[in-house]
Amino acid sequence: MILEERDYHIVPGRMADFLDAYETLGLDIQKHFLGTFLGHFVSEIGELNHVVALWRYESMAERESRRAAMLAHEPWQTYLAAIRGMIQSQQTRILAPTRLSPMR
Repeated sequence: MILEERDYHIVPGRMADFLDAYETLGLDIQKHFLGTFLGHFVSEIGELNHVVALWRYESMAERESRRAAMLAHEPWQTYLAAIRGMIQSQQTRILAPTRLSPMR
């Protein structure tokens, strides 16, 4: 099992636009294609204008297969066009649980 952490640094002043577009155009598509959605979070203290999404997969192969199917889906491309210019940078991390993790 792996977790994918996707950290988006949103252009200042565009957070509400980004969240609205994600809620109306992106989230249902991702839930359909990507599987286990663990959460969507914003930063309140520290480095601001960040949105973090967490997804769970059984393996890297499952992740790659699911993401490829989503990227080929035309409505996903419509969503990507809608958020163009809202994301300043993105960082993705793949997290593997240690033997101490209850998720293991």
